[in-house]
Amino acid sequence: MTLASVSTASAGGAVKLQASRVGMRFKSEQTGASVEALRDIDLRVRAGEFLTIVGPSGCGKTTFLRVLAGLIKPTEGSVSLDGAAIDGPNPSVGFVFQSDNLMPWRNIRDNVGFGPEVRGEPARSWKPRVNDLLDLVGLTGFADSYPHQLSGGMRQRVNLARALAIEPEVLLMDEPFGALDAQTREIMQDELLRIWRETGNTVVFITHQIDEAIFLADRVLILAARPGRVQEILDINIPRPRSLEVKRTPEFGALVDHVWRGIERQVRASIRDEQRARPS
Repeated sequence: MTLASVSTASAGGAVKLQASRVGMRFKSEQTGASVEALRDIDLRVRAGEFLTIVGPSGCGKTTFLRVLAGLIKPTEGSVSLDGAAIDGPNPSVGFVFQSDNLMPWRNIRDNVGFGPEVRGEPARSWKPRVNDLLDLVGLTGFADSYPHQLSGGMRQRVNLARALAIEPEVLLMDEPFGALDAQTREIMQDELLRIWRETGNTVVFITHQIDEAIFLADRVLILAARPGRVQEILDINIPRPRSLEVKRTPEFGALVDHVWRGIERQVRASIRDEQRARPS
């Protein structure tokens, strides 16, 4: 069975999120020189698709995600949601950061309900939705707890529920499991797929873990080293629903090897650059 193929287009569903020839330049705070972070990125994400992004450190993954979220404006090109330009933060787009950034003085229910509260929704409207979300992420019974009373994995569940509380159509996730231990991370991957199936959100997910990218994705976007460019988009034809056992199959291992071979040289060069940049 062929479990992957190179994707040339996002056929098979309506385009939800689109990047058209996106480029990004910054001015270096150290030298004042112009730094090119992204170059000529074209991408179409289907409604309900789970897309993951991998690439060497410094290739612009997080920058690209922030462009998709409308948090920063590209210096070239454009992004759109359902054909409408994204030129600032959009209530239809939720963002999940690596750090949960939960407010320690608010209980879990009020942390999850923060977004709807800020938007001016009355508590009678958002509190039932928050209770449903806590049930969805497996935290029923923890609504009155505080962040310091939860484990890292539980806090990330709260983080996810908080993003879902604004009822986004698109969920952008920037290495949300990066700080978790290996065992918890695998369980969270499985849980995320379950939640995604239930919500039907369109998801764009950044990770440094190749096996995580493949396990979660319908397609994997591989970015080349800075300036970030589309190196390859790989269709992952592993049947759904998936269980963690698929990671132990030879076919899955072959996919991991394929992606690793695509970025190995760039990752090694990125590590050397980071080492040279460190003060002696």
